[in-house]
Amino acid sequence: MKVKDAMTADVVTVQPGTSLKDAARTLVERRVSGLPVVDAAGVLMGIISEGDILFRERGAAESIGGPLAWLISPRQFQELEKLDARVVGEAMTTPAITIGPERPVTAAAALMIDRGVNRLPVVDQRGALVGIVTRADLVRAFARTDAEVAEDIRKDVVEHTMWLEEGSVEVQVDSGEVTLRGHIDQRRDAELLPKLAARVPGVVGVHSQLTWSEDE
Repeated sequence: MKVKDAMTADVVTVQPGTSLKDAARTLVERRVSGLPVVDAAGVLMGIISEGDILFRERGAAESIGGPLAWLISPRQFQELEKLDARVVGEAMTTPAITIGPERPVTAAAALMIDRGVNRLPVVDQRGALVGIVTRADLVRAFARTDAEVAEDIRKDVVEHTMWLEEGSVEVQVDSGEVTLRGHIDQRRDAELLPKLAARVPGVVGVHSQLTWSEDE
């Protein structure tokens, strides 16, 4: 399953010239914690989050090292610049952590966990925003029915990834537990197939009863 299959394509965005007041209202009205910031061509420029706006409201934390501390800590200098922000482009976080629409949802899950974020803007090769994928989207993907999971394994893994003939592998799924049966030519394919099936969203475990004709 790819990111484009799980993402939300209808995304509320703001432009860098949007006032912080208007961005805050949109966050409240839409009940979201962050908004993608795009230019006139739809290219992603950054993210404006509740944290960015709260930083502006709170003011800077006590700086260490005096007025030249930014020479040692560029991040502190960037934060100080946000204190005078009036529009989104002056307060947003950039660069944004993104993912491509063709990436597997497992890659999106790993990136969210590694970077500690709840959502990822989805961008195409030009950097244009095409959607957004959230942790809730990934949970919904994991909660799919056994029939949907089995179909993904048959089509995406057995046929499109492994290039095995249709019907060569029997796929059964019961409460997320996958059983693979069949006879294929190569041992390496028989060993790889269960590993790929285990990465399909909704799979809890994989039990392989595959046999093969040749070791290499």
